[in-house]
Amino acid sequence: MSTRMNEFTLGIEEEYMVVDPVTRELTSHDQKIVEAAQKIHKDQVKAEMHQAVVEVGTGICRTTEEARKEISQLRYTVSQLAGEQGLRIGAAGTHPFSHWEKQLITEHPRYNEIVNELQEAARSNLIFGLHVHVGFQSRELAIHIANQVRYFLPHVFALSTNSPFWEARNTGYKSFRTKVFDKFPRTGIPDIFNSIEDYDNYVKLLIKTNCMDNAKKIWWDIRVHPFFDTVEFRICDCPMLIDETMAFTALFQALCAKLYKLRLQNMEFISYSRALINENKWRAARYGIDGNLIDFGKEMEVNCRNLVLELLDFVDDVVDDLGCRNDLNYVHKILEHGTGADRQLAVYEQTGNFESVVDYITTQTLIGAK
Repeated sequence: MSTRMNEFTLGIEEEYMVVDPVTRELTSHDQKIVEAAQKIHKDQVKAEMHQAVVEVGTGICRTTEEARKEISQLRYTVSQLAGEQGLRIGAAGTHPFSHWEKQLITEHPRYNEIVNELQEAARSNLIFGLHVHVGFQSRELAIHIANQVRYFLPHVFALSTNSPFWEARNTGYKSFRTKVFDKFPRTGIPDIFNSIEDYDNYVKLLIKTNCMDNAKKIWWDIRVHPFFDTVEFRICDCPMLIDETMAFTALFQALCAKLYKLRLQNMEFISYSRALINENKWRAARYGIDGNLIDFGKEMEVNCRNLVLELLDFVDDVVDDLGCRNDLNYVHKILEHGTGADRQLAVYEQTGNFESVVDYITTQTLIGAK
């Protein structure tokens, strides 16, 4: 099979924290970083609900190699412009110790509306994620693949865990970001949709009954994008390292290509229920790659690292067609050196202070940025 088709194009979005280099607290950049960056990268750099967040997004990329160049450049530009404002940027799922109550909300009608509706859940939603888009030729195919790929979300999420701290506490979770986000409606693992019409009818019903005004207010861990022909993976914490971002991007791309290849052979992966997949998501949030996930086929617990290796074997036959092997191979490094959460915890254990953890995050964020 050649996977070098219109499908499986890539787009990456990352959310960065803006940090005061002296106090190491989150701080408002008053949109100056975004305004300066837009002169260089146009609409690829955006404001977010909280003023201490900057979001970047690549264009449509054909390969992980192209996407890596763009995300490296975006991290570098945003970092340089932050430096000119006397600030730094960092990539992690949560800030180790800043309190959300002190953070300013960006003045914008959409954010005002969300805060007005969701109240404290919105104001406290001071988290940073990675979103990976994988392109498809049709929305019908996208929903078919999205149903099946849901099973693998906890496996990739476990590798991406990068938010062990919240408001100067060790939460005991490897990803507390997801626990914060759970307060929003329409989050987490979605249900199975039998067809794209089934999904569209769900969206229409929610709009008709004033649950939301458009499908962008569906914040699931994976969704068929409301405006682009992509499956959008939203489960990962924002990774500290560019290498990590690219490893997860490669893994999502390879999973989509593999499931498509099975479809061409009139085969498909079992679509498990949301209730079952949620068990693995909880374990991944709590233990990262150090716990056990459930293998639902065998109906038994299996070491997460072993399941990740099985996952790499599962996608292996499409990886070279996609040209993403180099990026995918970094998964082995994560298994060896630990996730972002593991490394943050190690720094805190060595130093006993959260400022050192912030310094570690901001330094790691710029490795490979250019």
